[in-house]
Amino acid sequence: MSDPVGAPLPSIAVVVLAAGWSSRMGAFKPLLPFGNDTVLGHVIAAIAEAAIGQTYIVVGNEAARMVPAVEAHGAVAVVNAAFAEGMMSSVKAGIAALPDMVEGVMILPVDVPLVRAGTLARIARGAREGEALILRPTFRGQSGHPPFIRRQLFAEILAAPSEVTLRDILERHQQHARSIPVIDSGILRDMDYSDDYRRLAALLPHRHHPDEAECEAMQEAMGTPEPTRRHCAAVARLAVEIADRLIAKGVPMNADAVRAGALLHDIAKGEPDHALAGARHVAAFGFADVAKIVAAHMEMAFEPEQPIDERHLVFLADKLIKGERRVSLEDRFAPALAAFAANPAALAGARRRRAAVEAVLDAVEAVTGPLGPMIVGGSSVLVGS
Repeated sequence: MSDPVGAPLPSIAVVVLAAGWSSRMGAFKPLLPFGNDTVLGHVIAAIAEAAIGQTYIVVGNEAARMVPAVEAHGAVAVVNAAFAEGMMSSVKAGIAALPDMVEGVMILPVDVPLVRAGTLARIARGAREGEALILRPTFRGQSGHPPFIRRQLFAEILAAPSEVTLRDILERHQQHARSIPVIDSGILRDMDYSDDYRRLAALLPHRHHPDEAECEAMQEAMGTPEPTRRHCAAVARLAVEIADRLIAKGVPMNADAVRAGALLHDIAKGEPDHALAGARHVAAFGFADVAKIVAAHMEMAFEPEQPIDERHLVFLADKLIKGERRVSLEDRFAPALAAFAANPAALAGARRRRAAVEAVLDAVEAVTGPLGPMIVGGSSVLVGS
């Protein structure tokens, strides 16, 4: 007998599992410092930003400290007195606490703290638009957290014997599961040990923009050809080198945004007006700030008194890379100027772009000093993360 298929959901909740011993960590995970808050606070804030529904935090170990912390962040504390029996006991406690109006739930371990709010919203949107009993977020084909589960499976979960895990139950219902591809490497990143915690805490300040693997995932989703990817990587390397020089001179600049914008600037190469098309794609993936950089990489006006920002560096670096090779502005624009000699409108456009690039280059070099040695003859290799 096949499982029932659910209907679109009026109400979704998130259950965060935070009751365990944290024995492998050597410190209590949920209350470890994380950015400007704790791990727990950061997770609750991401869920709140996603505007999904009520958040339920299952607590057990250190419950006396956890309940006030949960409530201070506007979430509901669910005390699992049987937390020592394992994670499935916390899953059951969280689901049992949900009101009848909740028709589906995401289950998120507190030690997977880098999941983006946009990813949670994407899963919720998929749940409301579809009818699958289970949704699994995937990054580059690998399943991660949090899975979404419809109410039709709640009774089976609550009645499961102690030796059965949530994974066991979800695998029984694979025929009614659907993958939700997301551009979020955070769904795969957990922290069991102190080294994991330090690594994720170090990554946190960089999560405002896509990392290199996430940029590659967007390129894969768009079918960006390999030669274009190599060009983008070369542009990114040069743009980040210039950004680093500016940062060293005290100019506010986000190297993560520069790298991502450069890696993605030609994601829609081949489409009409590929800069704006690429910006639309990148914004649809959830990265509106990077989309602005992509939109501006072909052409922009620049006045000498303008502050230099991330858009200017990608615009500049793109004009100093031909294929994968670093070139001078003379080499970069000479073919276009020659090809458009009989086309006044196209020639004027090429000259306008060259003048804008020269203006940006002059503004950069006024701060950093001459960039010539790093531009002409520089090597081009894949960008590191």
